[in-house]
Amino acid sequence: DPQELELAATSTRKLRRFIVIDEVVDKLYGSQVREYFEENNVQHKILALPTTEETKSMDVVLNILQEVQDFSIDRRTEPIIAIGGGVCLDIVGLAASLYRRRTPYIRVPTTLLSYVDASVGAKNGVNFLQCKNKLGGYTPPVASFLDRSFIQSIPRRHISNGLGEILKMALMKHKGLFDLLKSHGKYLLDTKFQSCSGFTDHGDAALQTTRIAIETMLEELAPNLWEDDLDRLVDFGHLISPELEMRVLPSLMHGEAVNVDMAFMTYVAHARGLIAAEEREQILQCMRGLELPVWHSGCSWALIKRALRERLKHSGGQPRMPLPTGLGVAEIFNDTSEETLEKAYKLWVRD
Repeated sequence: DPQELELAATSTRKLRRFIVIDEVVDKLYGSQVREYFEENNVQHKILALPTTEETKSMDVVLNILQEVQDFSIDRRTEPIIAIGGGVCLDIVGLAASLYRRRTPYIRVPTTLLSYVDASVGAKNGVNFLQCKNKLGGYTPPVASFLDRSFIQSIPRRHISNGLGEILKMALMKHKGLFDLLKSHGKYLLDTKFQSCSGFTDHGDAALQTTRIAIETMLEELAPNLWEDDLDRLVDFGHLISPELEMRVLPSLMHGEAVNVDMAFMTYVAHARGLIAAEEREQILQCMRGLELPVWHSGCSWALIKRALRERLKHSGGQPRMPLPTGLGVAEIFNDTSEETLEKAYKLWVRD
């Protein structure tokens, strides 16, 4: 807004910003972040914290709020800035939503997973009583700033982890995105989602892939931001994975747990006759190409049944099971029998 820029430039009041940054990101980029605020004459406080699934708790939220209070921000004109992965963005989002009932915040995702997933939508939260995101709310950020250059410094496994959520959107909504992942998956892993010139065979696969993933996610989330409608295609891969992820921490990352769930559900779709054996194999081959796990020993039949029972409690008494009905198309099902699920599970374990 040019008017706001003019006001900021001519105001005698010094700009102030409170920033929460993941401690690993701080080691890599902290000096540049500080330099940016200093060069722009912004009074700032940077709070570097460990933000992992194990530390994702109300204690961290309260720690942030104490620091925010000490810095004394103006909640109308001084948004809190969160720089980090999905856990960091979730924690800061919850803290901002609680401070003086609602303080604006800005998301700056630094991992591929948070770039295509946590940066979009309104949800925030923390883990509670060993349950994933049991405490939280719906408070969207005022902005998400997307910069793929952050992704070049994250380990290959973290890139693969983010590809799990991109594949989710491909399987549910976009065959073109699925084809991109099949053709360019290894290249995207090798180049860490940077736009590289001189690779004409690949075009700008990184830009195309992330743009389509975010656009399809927005298509699904925007009309149903507060989840009034519980039939959500974006829940694919999220029926069993919350239970699995918390049970086996830290051996599976979020996108990996989601992919294990999606692999099982691909077998369920095949057992129901929704997809052909050839389509099932194409999906599994794509998953392996993206270096994602297609099975985990912690995903027992007992855990699956427990996770689906938990699902019923929070989805209006219906499983609301998103399943692929082809490559890039899907529907929600409420009538999958336990017999079909068990048959799919046995085939999955056998393979």
